[in-house]
Amino acid sequence: MVNPGEDAALPDFCRKPTLILGVGNILFGDDGFGCAVVDYIEANAQVPPHVGLLDVGTGVRNLLFTLVLSPVRPRRLLILDAVDAGRAPGELFEIKPSEIPTVKLDDFSMHQIPTSNMLLELQEQCGIEVRVLACQTGPLPEEVRPGLSEPVARALPGAAAWIAAEYFGRGPREGPGGKGSGTDD
Repeated sequence: MVNPGEDAALPDFCRKPTLILGVGNILFGDDGFGCAVVDYIEANAQVPPHVGLLDVGTGVRNLLFTLVLSPVRPRRLLILDAVDAGRAPGELFEIKPSEIPTVKLDDFSMHQIPTSNMLLELQEQCGIEVRVLACQTGPLPEEVRPGLSEPVARALPGAAAWIAAEYFGRGPREGPGGKGSGTDD
């Protein structure tokens, strides 16, 4: 059990009932999808006080490690990530943490075994509901090239609408319509 003094020392994201993490590298095209969704939501929706929304970029492993070790954790965790699953670029879909493709993008990718294993540990051993909202990437650049492709950029309003409906109890200010809003469960 955590006493009130220890609880105050924990990062704010540990104490939020719902935590949403935008993951990716904004310097490599569509890989920055998760971060772009966080930016889009911050600009177009009011995030409820019970929801923590963070752009963690390529630092997701450290944050997940903190959650694994923390005596206080969110009840729900949503990861926003770009994935190449052979679908149409910009298509939104939900995947289970155990289905995250293990493709090496870089040493800090969600697609590395230590990171994906932490998601499974949070789900199976810590009792956190872990979900992943993924967006199919277009071809990722070989060199630094910031910015999303057109199909993935068009998916941002749909991703925000899905998140608002699932976690906020309402849609973004502009409403949940827009291209790229289809998701699979």
